Amino acid sequence: MSPQIILPNGFGYVPASLLSLGWVLAWQTFLVGGARKRAGITYPQLYAEQVQVKASPAAMQFNCTQRAHQNTLEVTPIVTLSTLVFGLKCPHAAAMMCGSFVLGRIIYTLGYKTGNPANRVPGAFIANLSTLGERNRHSQHAVPLISL
Repeated sequence: MSPQIILPNGFGYVPASLLSLGWVLAWQTFLVGGARKRAGITYPQLYAEQVQVKASPAAMQFNCTQRAHQNTLEVTPIVTLSTLVFGLKCPHAAAMMCGSFVLGRIIYTLGYKTGNPANRVPGAFIANLSTLGERNRHSQHAVPLISL
């Protein structure tokens, strides 16, 4: 007989929290598009060049908005995996930590898109604190699954 994974009560909150992360990524995509248009940065150019940044505050805002989105994309696989694994043992806590990450990313993006990278720090603190806790907890819960 093959091993079974029994989902705990409350596991439905886990995918719901991950869906909220998807909505944040979609929102960030729209922000990047608007900032790109205001800065006059055409595709396929990923970021504004230094000359463009020095000439236009809108170019700096575009770079910061693009970076906020890119950074969220970079950490999304880690947050997704951590939330799913931790959610197998503690679904409510996993969903809350993912929700904290999402809230932190919203604050991070709102601060970063101003064009002043220092404004991203409060949101980064919230998001990083939640992912640090989640990764620690999911690592503790993943070890017993290895014996399956």
